[in-house]
Amino acid sequence: MLVLITNDDGYLAPGIQSLIAAMEPDHEVWMVAPDREQSGSSHKLTLSQPLRIVKLDERRYSVDGTPTDTVYMAVHHLMPRRPDLVLSGINRGPNLGDDVTYSGTVAAAMEGTVLGIPSIALSLAGFSNLDYTASCQAALQVVDWVVRDGLPAGTLLNVNIPVEAKSDDLKLRITKLGKRNYGQYVIERKDPRGRSYFWIGGDAQGSVPMNGSDIDAVAAGFVTVTPLSIDLTDTATLSKLKHWETL
Repeated sequence: MLVLITNDDGYLAPGIQSLIAAMEPDHEVWMVAPDREQSGSSHKLTLSQPLRIVKLDERRYSVDGTPTDTVYMAVHHLMPRRPDLVLSGINRGPNLGDDVTYSGTVAAAMEGTVLGIPSIALSLAGFSNLDYTASCQAALQVVDWVVRDGLPAGTLLNVNIPVEAKSDDLKLRITKLGKRNYGQYVIERKDPRGRSYFWIGGDAQGSVPMNGSDIDAVAAGFVTVTPLSIDLTDTATLSKLKHWETL
């Protein structure tokens, strides 16, 4: 297969390099990734300024833009044909529950899905002393399933791997998005000239217990695979609001 790999941690991140190494023996792998960390960039497409591309090596490029930009540029400008698969990750840190609305990792897979390409977002649910071996094994397993069974149009997969997962004993659950609680605060600081600047808080403080959620399953040691739809329409509410229509 022709595989595009990107991320939101930047092209030098160990997660993306590990994923490339895992996929390359059996596939033609192209890496087009941000030139720096773009965490929290969501599904942003850069329209108000030019983008610069640097060729790092054969089939390896960095882009000074968002994860969404990298997929768009790869598919429409850099690659010889449309890829058969888009992989985003492996992210450092989880993308669970409400995280997906902010995540650049998920957004890159979403862009692949918008373009009609089967796409998977991959995250290792930890931040320190990370070993990507089990995550790569999980990625290969999910890729095999997607190649075998396909994905419905408009659907991407969000995969999270717990840090304690073992390559030879991967336990997987198909899950729904959970609900995370975040600290709500803004930190104000002063620059050397006395002007204020701000850091947005929002570290996860816990989660709402929910049967079958990705958050609960990862906490229990399972690799989670959550199907996400790019169609954000609330069909139940759609029918309830029909009486608002005017003739």
